[in-house]
Amino acid sequence: MTVLQQIALVVGMTAVTVLSRNLFLLPRKPMPLPTRLKIALRFAPAAALAAVVAPELLLLTPLGPPWVKLGAAVIAAGYFFARRGILGTIVSGMAAYWVLAWIGRTWA
Repeated sequence: MTVLQQIALVVGMTAVTVLSRNLFLLPRKPMPLPTRLKIALRFAPAAALAAVVAPELLLLTPLGPPWVKLGAAVIAAGYFFARRGILGTIVSGMAAYWVLAWIGRTWA
């Protein structure tokens, strides 16, 4: 790939990104969302989080013992059911993962 092709690729990808992310700004009047779509969008963050976390929990990887991931998932789920906050769930799960992984490396 030549330098000119690389530049054209970056410019094209930038144009597509800017256009697709700012398409909602083009109309002069606000576009009302249907009620069903508003309700569905409330579940988008939880669905995205589940789509990222579930494969990681279910797939076997050689990176440390499996109890580290499961322990962090249990702690994160406990936080979520107690407080119902997505950000706190992510923070508590990652903190638990780091601590459990450190314990696993220390005792191994």
